[in-house]
Amino acid sequence: MIEGTALQGAALQGLTPAQKAQVIYTQARSELSGRLWRAALGGGDDEKAAGLVDKRSDPLGLDGLLALLDERTKAATQPVAVPAAERQPSCSGASEDWQDGERGPRRDGGGDGADAGSDGGGPLAMQGGPNARYSGILGAAASRTGIPAAALATIVNAEAAKGADGRWLPYSRNPRSSAAGLGQFLNGTWEGQAEREGTWLHAMAQQNGWLNERGHVRGESRGALLALRYDPQAAIETTADYARANLDALRGSGVRIGGSVVELAQSAYLGHHLGLGDAVRFLKGGLDPGRARKLLNAQVGTTSATHRIEMAGSAVAAHRSWLMDYVGRNIRPEKFAG
Repeated sequence: MIEGTALQGAALQGLTPAQKAQVIYTQARSELSGRLWRAALGGGDDEKAAGLVDKRSDPLGLDGLLALLDERTKAATQPVAVPAAERQPSCSGASEDWQDGERGPRRDGGGDGADAGSDGGGPLAMQGGPNARYSGILGAAASRTGIPAAALATIVNAEAAKGADGRWLPYSRNPRSSAAGLGQFLNGTWEGQAEREGTWLHAMAQQNGWLNERGHVRGESRGALLALRYDPQAAIETTADYARANLDALRGSGVRIGGSVVELAQSAYLGHHLGLGDAVRFLKGGLDPGRARKLLNAQVGTTSATHRIEMAGSAVAAHRSWLMDYVGRNIRPEKFAG
């Protein structure tokens, strides 16, 4: 039995039998296909160094997940308190993990959202839609971090797995990595946000005693912390903090970002998808050809990537073309603006 079961059970409470079955199936598939994926890549240190496999093992294995979904465990749990956190003004240490999966790739301007106008700022227009229940959370995260709610909504929409009706699925898990939840955060990225002062997740981790005296996640608390990725509020609040950190760090690295909501959303999404280091290199046109090829392979498959590279003339050009096309088609905050 993993540590922190009660807290994790609280984060996963309320699932229907069908949702339980989906979570169990997804976790089992993730564990199996993860091994096959690493075997296909060679499973060596080169892939780990390149960021193609997660750098930290996942303590939330199938046995632990089954324990979390046990009715007796759920009955004994209480909802986890959700603290407020101070806005994080800037960050230069955002995780360099990245999100993989064919589903989706995953700054000069004045104040963020200064030119919101008709391109995605202001109130959300989600009423009556399949994700209307998240409007309040998105609005609260926007008020706290200064990232427009419509920008946050379109980032989540690009990352989250969806039902047939477009409904975001909080209990989704990427079968080829440790990415999970509405924000598809990898283990290492999520822990990094918990350890970073000023974030919503840091306040939560402090309140629950999940950090040691050095501010690092306690080993016995990792399972409880990682399970919060399946909690919609935790996922959305952390998406907002990660966007805030990436925007600030990109600007600090010399990347120019306009003040419109579209520009903010697209820049924040590139940081979310690529990780800060690769996002800076991508936006400055300095992504390494070998890295570009690895990223494109992981996104569209080796055969398609090879064809795209041949057509574009280089791995860098092919990856840029694919990613910018995806961002242009999917990062559209105006769809969520009132």
